[in-house]
Amino acid sequence: MTEEPIKNASASPEKLLIDDPSDFQFHAAYLTYSNLYDKTSNLESRKQLNQNITALQQKQIDYQTFYRNINQFRGEEEQQFNYSRAFITTQRKRDWRKKEQKQERIRRHKK
Repeated sequence: MTEEPIKNASASPEKLLIDDPSDFQFHAAYLTYSNLYDKTSNLESRKQLNQNITALQQKQIDYQTFYRNINQFRGEEEQQFNYSRAFITTQRKRDWRKKEQKQERIRRHKK
């Protein structure tokens, strides 16, 4: 009976600790892998993530292929970028003064 839980525990993939902070590109890829690994609970997804990061470490695939492969595990919120500019309204100083004077008259006579 005790052998079955041990087999199940060993069958689940573990997070790989192969980070190399001296290599910036690999470090960034590892951080991405680490975040996705923590968010994913599916065992098959974790195995694929492990395979991708080990292939990248062994230089079997390049960074572009790595990010293309792990892109399917990213959430919708990471893929949606909204780069819209805020609409800024401007007015001349004269127009602003006229508006302020009008508002002051209204406040003064409202009382």
